[in-house]
Amino acid sequence: MVYSNLQAQDADYHYMIAQATKAPSGHNTQPWLFEIKENEVIIRPNLRYRLPVVDPDEREMFVSLGCAAENLCLAATEKGYQSHVSVTAEGVISIRLEKQTALVSDPLAAQIPVRQTTRGRYNGQLIAPETIAILQSTDCDPAVGVHFFQRGTAEFDTIAQYVYKGNDVQMNDTAFMNELKQWMRYNKKDSQRSRDGLSYAVFGAPNLPRFIAKTIISKSINAKSQNKNDSQCIASSSHFLLFTTRHNAVQEWVNLGRTLERLLLHATAFGIRNAFLNQPNEVGGLAKKMAESLLLHDETPTILIRLGYAKPRPYSIRRPLSEVLLPR
Repeated sequence: MVYSNLQAQDADYHYMIAQATKAPSGHNTQPWLFEIKENEVIIRPNLRYRLPVVDPDEREMFVSLGCAAENLCLAATEKGYQSHVSVTAEGVISIRLEKQTALVSDPLAAQIPVRQTTRGRYNGQLIAPETIAILQSTDCDPAVGVHFFQRGTAEFDTIAQYVYKGNDVQMNDTAFMNELKQWMRYNKKDSQRSRDGLSYAVFGAPNLPRFIAKTIISKSINAKSQNKNDSQCIASSSHFLLFTTRHNAVQEWVNLGRTLERLLLHATAFGIRNAFLNQPNEVGGLAKKMAESLLLHDETPTILIRLGYAKPRPYSIRRPLSEVLLPR
């Protein structure tokens, strides 16, 4: 069968978009829509999947779109395309793609299907200083701050306390808990039906009948149990990694997402796992207090993750392209 240039381009673009959808997102909502145009892919927010309680300003949503954009740009190099990214004030991302004959594939592209958010305890091993130095050299947008805090330092312990304070607020907020439970997928059937959300498998839970799993999980989700679990996970981690912005604006959130994804892919190449602990940044007032405690003046804490070494967990399911592609 002979394919036209347009068919070949569409096949390339579909591959890039599939790689883009492997980006992380809050509660695994996958809040993106992709539009294919001539020599261009546009990424738009899918407001159907916004999180109005935990992410009322849609900040984390736009960070996720930035992560998806970075994946797409990296995947483009595998198909021989150079990318040029622009972001509107409303957060619409346009990625112009130019076919190049001698473009070298970015090695980070190979890490896209490997990277995952790995919840649970790590093995306690510290990341070597020389590896941290390499991660710190990741290309970063000028308005984005990237701060590493090693376990055993006063700053690490300070951040941990803010995580626990965030849990105390969120787990006692009825609206937060209702939203969280809407995105829980209690067994395999639940996960495969929706192809999104917080799967039982990524938490290491067994595949039980839904009514049993829902009862067990619902009773276990509270501030006390969450803080106990987080304290164990934090104690087993090597570093906290905090991302900040200067002006807390949409374009910065997208660019933070691109920086975040590149760094996570670099970490993945070293066998380093990550998990999000964004509670302090999601509770009004806590982020500012945490920034002051860490002497991060004029910076807004936006994304907090922990790093360390652990065995991989099952991967979160993604929706098919048919559900994220806008009609041409």
